[in-house]
Amino acid sequence: GDDVILFGLSAVRNVGTNVVEAIIRCRKAKGKYASFPDYLDKVEAVVCNKRTTESLIKAGAFDTMGHTRKGLTAQYEPMIDNVVQVKRKEAEGQFDLFGGMGDDTADEPGFGLDVTFTDDEWDKTYLLAQEREMLGLYVSDHPLFGLEHVLSDKADAGIAQLTGGDFSDGAVVTIGGIISGLQRKMTKQGNAWAIATVEDLAGSIECMFFPATYQLVSTQLVEDAVVFVKGRLDKREDVPRLVAMELQV
Repeated sequence: GDDVILFGLSAVRNVGTNVVEAIIRCRKAKGKYASFPDYLDKVEAVVCNKRTTESLIKAGAFDTMGHTRKGLTAQYEPMIDNVVQVKRKEAEGQFDLFGGMGDDTADEPGFGLDVTFTDDEWDKTYLLAQEREMLGLYVSDHPLFGLEHVLSDKADAGIAQLTGGDFSDGAVVTIGGIISGLQRKMTKQGNAWAIATVEDLAGSIECMFFPATYQLVSTQLVEDAVVFVKGRLDKREDVPRLVAMELQV
């Protein structure tokens, strides 16, 4: 339903507890936030932080207000610049945000908030990558939704089967998924290699691309790319890993 809480605001990167408490406090005192301008109008100055606001936008916190994330990103900085000084003076009792106007203007945007937003949105790949960066997971969608048949056709197994007990140590398997994390490294001899975290809709596994294989596929190892990895399962450690042999994008 519409009332389901998908994530707590304090789970968003760069959003502190003091900001969350202020957002909740202002909503209780002044009513539900009807739009992004209305939100900036009602919240306290402590909430009007550009880095925090950018993180909330990218996480999708304002999605139900009728603005696109791309549209908000293009406008939020000048809007905050316009309103933050007024809010600080208002907090000091020097200035009324509505400039002493009558109560009939209470539903109108405050100073510098009467903005037209574009309806354009980021493409799905970029939007979800930003969302994951802010939350650590995908919430609104998943890059692999709609690709299930492709994954099942080309992959021998789901990743959850590898991390479970379906395959033994040393088994050669092909998995499909999205590269959700990538660490490029160097050996003591100066040879490049990488650890790629590949995840499908049910699990994730670290894939080790040692120097010989890495040389062949390094340019294809990109975060958020959908890939198929053929490799040898290594279950000698507590957490299974895949020693990559081939990569297909």
